[in-house]
Formats: sequence, structure tokens, C-alpha cells
Amino acid sequence: MTARNTAIDYDARHNTPEGPRVSPPVSGKALAIGDGFTAQSFRAKEVDAAMDPLVMVDHYVMTDSTFGEHPHAGLSAVSLLFEDSSGRFHNRDSLGNDFDLLPGDLYWLKAGSGAVHDEAPRPGSRIHGLQVFVNLPQRQRHDDPMSLQVRGDEMPVLTGEGYRVRIALGSSNGVAGVAAPNASMTILDGTVTGDGAFVHRLAADRNAWVQAIDGDLSLSVAGSLYVIRDGEAMTVSSPAAGQPLDLQLKSTHGGAAHFALFAAEPIREPYVQQGPFVMGSAEEIDEVKAAHEAGRLGAL
Repeated sequence: MTARNTAIDYDARHNTPEGPRVSPPVSGKALAIGDGFTAQSFRAKEVDAAMDPLVMVDHYVMTDSTFGEHPHAGLSAVSLLFEDSSGRFHNRDSLGNDFDLLPGDLYWLKAGSGAVHDEAPRPGSRIHGLQVFVNLPQRQRHDDPMSLQVRGDEMPVLTGEGYRVRIALGSSNGVAGVAAPNASMTILDGTVTGDGAFVHRLAADRNAWVQAIDGDLSLSVAGSLYVIRDGEAMTVSSPAAGQPLDLQLKSTHGGAAHFALFAAEPIREPYVQQGPFVMGSAEEIDEVKAAHEAGRLGAL
């Protein structure tokens, strides 16, 4: 079967929003590969431009090797392991990395011009996390590949009445974690419980992706209240010119609700995706596929 290109375009209405834009909740699509991988999968083509700069988010559980070694180009592939994972996640790539990710860790592979990657649970492990494709501006698609590993015990933790939030990358509430290769990006992994509320301030001209990993969330934005059910996600876009937005997250029923939040400046450029490749045109996709087939993206 021939792989299909997915083209994403943007029009002027996404460039200068006059006020906050909040998408309806989306539930993604169930995805199963073999006996060792299940996911709820979200794609930008189904969520519209407000997902920018995210291209794909898979909320997954993996217990067995699934994908084998595979190429990436024109994007960053980001793995965030939740703390309830068990065991070790073996990570290898053509940059020379060969190590195990532990529960709570993050790995960012900026593939740029191209890299080969493989990750698989060690025997007996159960990996629960997010696999995220982050778009690159066209000017960076052909950069040399690079990587960033952040151990869970290196991540600052925000705690307060009824919330605990890990800053996997970026900053929140005046606390800075490790800077993301995409300088504007913040990634939070948090839990709210009881009557507790957590607030993240979204800077002007930023998009946020808020995902209910486990449990139902309420999201308060600019005086409006939204509910994100277990397994759903929503996007919020702050005005290009104006005040930052406070995003308040609470559990809807007082029990614990686990969430992930991504926030970054949108790229607002058209692109074409085909599987693990994201480029500015179908011709560039063909070129990078040929480069991989010729072995020019490296090897493990």
C-alpha cells in the first residue's frame, strides 16, 4: 500500500487572532499495533491549526518491541515517559545514543536532515507515555540532527494545595526546567486532586495542547469553563497581541486527574507529512526517502 501524504496549510485567520480560541474536545483514534502497543492517537489534520507546532500526539502503552529501527526527518520526535511506567525503555539512534529511559524521563530527538531511531521496552517492562512529533520551521528541516535527554529526577516539581506538576521542559509559575530545543516550548506533566487548582500562564501568541491522561478535567480560560473528559484533549490559542491567558486546571469530581500540557509558539507554515517524515513539500519527502534508502540518514 502506498503511503499517503498529509498536507497541512494555514490561512490568515490563524495569524492574528483577536481573542482566545478554544477548540472543542477531541478524542483521537484508537490504535493498536501487534500485541505490544496500544494508543489513543491525535493528528493535526483532525484538530486544525491550533495544534501547531505539534503534528502528532500518541498516548500509548508499550510492552514489546513494535516499530524496529526507523527513520525520521524534518521534525522532532519526543518521548515523555509517565512515572507509572515500569522497567526500562531502550533507546538507540544514529547519533550514537544507546541507553535506557526510566519512568519519568524525557527524550527529544531533533531529526532535522535525518536520523535513524529505535526504542523498545526491555523484557518485562510496561511503558506508559506520550510520543509526540513536533514540527520544525522550514529553515531548520535540514539542520544536523541533535538530541536531548532529561532524567525525571532533574525535572522541577511544582506542588501546592491539590496539585503536583513536573516541568519536563520549559518553565511555569516562575520556575524554569531544562530549556527545550524549541526555545518557546513548555511541557508539563501534572495531577490535580480534590478542590486543588493548577494555573499555567500562557504567553501571548502561543498555542497550548491540554490532554486528560487519566480522569476528567475542567479547564477555565478567560472566564469560560470547559470539560475535558478522560482521554480527550483541547487546544487553546492566545491572542498574538494582548495579555497572557491563565489556564486553570481542576479535577471535575474531586478525584485525581492526570494531565499533560504542551505550550509553544506556533510555526504557521504549510507542511507535508508522510509517516515519520515532515517536509515543506512532497518533493522534499521523496528526496529524504531516497536519502534513507541510500543509507545517508545513518545507521544504528
